[in-house]
This record gives sequence, structure tokens and C-alpha cells, in this order.
Amino acid sequence: MNKENAQLKQDKRRQKTEKEIARRQRQLAAEGGRFYFPYLLLIICIVYITDEIASQIGTFMKTEIANDMLSHYGESSVGVLEILSMISVPFMALGILYKPLSDRFGRKPFLVINTFGMAAGLLVIYLSDSIPLYVVGACMIQFFVPHDMQAVYIMEAAPAKHRAKIYSSVKCIAMLGVMVIPLLRRLFMHATAEWRRVYLIPAIVGAAVSLAALLFAKETPAFNRARINFLTGNTEENGTQSGGGIIPALKFVWKHKQLRWLFIALACSETGFTLTIDYEVIMTYGYAGHALKTGSFSDLAAALESVGVNEVTAALFLFPVGCALGQLIPGFIADLKSRKAAALGASLSAVVFFVGFMAGANMGLAPYLVGFMTGACIGFFWANVDTVNLMAGESAPTALRSSILSAANLATGMGIGLSYGVTLPLLTVLGNGAAGTIILCVTLPGLIAAFAVLFFKTHDTRGVDLAAVTGSEWDDL
Repeated sequence: MNKENAQLKQDKRRQKTEKEIARRQRQLAAEGGRFYFPYLLLIICIVYITDEIASQIGTFMKTEIANDMLSHYGESSVGVLEILSMISVPFMALGILYKPLSDRFGRKPFLVINTFGMAAGLLVIYLSDSIPLYVVGACMIQFFVPHDMQAVYIMEAAPAKHRAKIYSSVKCIAMLGVMVIPLLRRLFMHATAEWRRVYLIPAIVGAAVSLAALLFAKETPAFNRARINFLTGNTEENGTQSGGGIIPALKFVWKHKQLRWLFIALACSETGFTLTIDYEVIMTYGYAGHALKTGSFSDLAAALESVGVNEVTAALFLFPVGCALGQLIPGFIADLKSRKAAALGASLSAVVFFVGFMAGANMGLAPYLVGFMTGACIGFFWANVDTVNLMAGESAPTALRSSILSAANLATGMGIGLSYGVTLPLLTVLGNGAAGTIILCVTLPGLIAAFAVLFFKTHDTRGVDLAAVTGSEWDDL
């Protein structure tokens, strides 16, 4: 009887495998004509816009949220809000186990789920009437945002010689889409206490986009081929026969020095992470400080209210433009010159624009100029991180690519943890007005260390064939 049951289970597994192979083969045969790739890019662009809005909206509203919900904590309320945001860290950690599932079940399901999850988080924050409910929405967003399944789509679908350009161009368009946030601030936030109203439209659009991705996006051919090879046992002895997973990914990274050093470079780059969530605070307190110095206001709270509705909102209109250019330019450098050159240029530019926008706000320069420099700073900062991530993806075999990119969150998490660990105590003690100086002193050493690792310890991946890469190409170099 036991033998019969075992045989029955084996037959069911074989039938299930044969059905999946047939389904993947049908998907490959129907992968679309010559117009499908532009059509796919349109869907990916809209998904990326949703992703960037969900990523940026809390930062665009940080001072208003902190002063509305945590005003009884006083001037350091932004620091308190960021301490509360640490509650989301376990949810981000769960994502490390969640993203590798796309190496088993496919890219498309997670493209749809992630987009809907971000929209749901935005809606929860819109409906929030208490700190706990706000934190729930923030945790939902932080769980779904980091997975960037749309980036994996581009990586696996774009031609090798145009991969970085297409990726950076899509991110450029996505950042321009973020201009909707200051527009919504202008339309719906007539007082800083009305910040929740800005969240509703992005939540509705995100839900619609997830439905569009469900109906119109196809699975990536690279995944289908890799999955068929795995199911048929047609895999090489390069560590990819596992079919995905965080543990196999970490073992693979440990065995291959190119990926090991790229993970270290990611950790170093992310020590400047608090810059990406506190730039609005730096602008707001810079303008408020200038208003107090010039005698426009004698009370900090009144100055913050005024600059939040006026100067900062105006600056945020040009933020997406600067950020889009910061994302776009390194992509062309990466394809025309090298990935390393793009990373270096992006890092240097991020520091230059950081100093520029911080000084500009404190000097009361034109909000549109300050907003553009702020966006350029953040765009170039993320372009550096994205370039290193791109190199990691191009150094990984298809069967483990999503798992390895998920495992990279462990490396970035170390950098983010250091960034928070140094920045938050100082911000809480010294106050929001010191945010710019504190963050610059943390960001600069990390970017220098990241580029040193890239330059001396890794090899460029421009032009790599993602269908053929095994991850061991650089082990003996």
C-alpha cells in the first residue's frame, strides 16, 4: 500500500511538472510580436510611476505628517517619526524571503501583487486617523516597494547593448510622474493638516495599474526558458539547479567573488540612505531658518507652516525633473562607457548637488532651483545604487537572479542600519535643523568606500548576455 501511495504521488508530481512545462512552452510561443516590447515598456513605466510615488510620497510629506501627528514631541518630531518607521524593518526583512518566490512562480504574479499592495498601503494611510493605522499603511508600502519586479522585467527583456539606457529612461519617466505629488499638494493641501488628502488619487491609480498588469503583461521569456530547463533537468553545475530561494542565492554569492564585492559595494552606498528620506526636512528647515534670520517670522512653527505650503511645495515641482535627469544620464554612460564610470559620475554628482541644495535652502534661493538640485542629488544617489544592482543582476544566472537581487537587500539593509544608527540619535538630540550636516557626514564616506570597492574589486558587466551568464566568469580574474 505504501509503495502504491508513493507511486501515486510521484505520478501526480510528474503530471504537474508536465503541465507546467507545457504552459511555459505555450507562453514562449505566444511571447508577442515586434510591437510587444514597446507595449510592455508602457505598462512597466506606469507600474514604475506607481512605485516611485509610493516610495516618495511619505518623504514629500514628512514634515507635515510629523508636525500633525507628533506635534507634542516638539521640534524633534521628525526624528520620532523615523524611530516609529523602524517598525517597518521586520516587514522589509520578510521581503527577503518573499521576492525569491518569483524564481519559482514567475515574475508576472509578483508584478501584479506588489503594485496592488502599494496601492492598498496608500489607501490605509489616507484613511488613517491614528499613529498605529498610519504605521500599518507605511509597513505595507515598505514591504512591497523594495522588490522592484518591474526592474527585473526590464533586465530580462531589454537588448543587452541598450539595457542600462532603457532602465534609466524608464526610471526617468517614473520620476517625472512623481510631479503629481506636489500638484496634489497644491490642489488638496490648503493647510499642512490636510496632508492625508494627497494619498487618495495615487491609491486609486495604483489599483488600476495592478489590474492592467494582470490583464496585459506577459511572463518574461528568460524566466520561462530557465524554468523549463529546471523542470526538465537541463541545468549546468553552476549552482542554479535549485530553482531559486534565499539560501541557495546566499551560497551562490559566497562562492563567487564578483557578487561578494558587489554586495559590499551596495552596503557602503546605502550608508547615505537617510538622505533619500530626509531631503524634504533639510529643505523645510533650511527655508524656515532663513525666514527667521531675515526677520520674516519670529516663531519657528509659523515659519514651518508658511514655507511648507509655499516654498517647499514650489520646490517639489522641480524635484522630479532633477531626479529624472539624475536617473537618465548615468544609464547612457553605463551603456556607452562602462558601469563603473556611471557609478563614479553618479556618486560625485550626488555629493555636489547635496551641498548645493542644502546651501540654497539656507540662503533662501529660488525654490525651483533648490527643488531641481534636490531632485538631481537624489536621482544621482539612486542611480549609483541602481548601477551596482544592475551589475549584480548581470552577474547572476537567470534561475537565481531574482533570489540574488532579493539577497542583496541583506547587504543594503546593513548600510541602511548604519545610516539610521548614526543619523537618528544625532537628529533626535541636535534637532531637525542639523539634518543636512549630519547626513552629509554619513553619506560621503560611504560613497567613497563603495566606489573604491567597485574600482578595485569588481569587473564591468556591460554587454553581458543574461541568457548565458553563469556567475563564475570572473572567479579567476
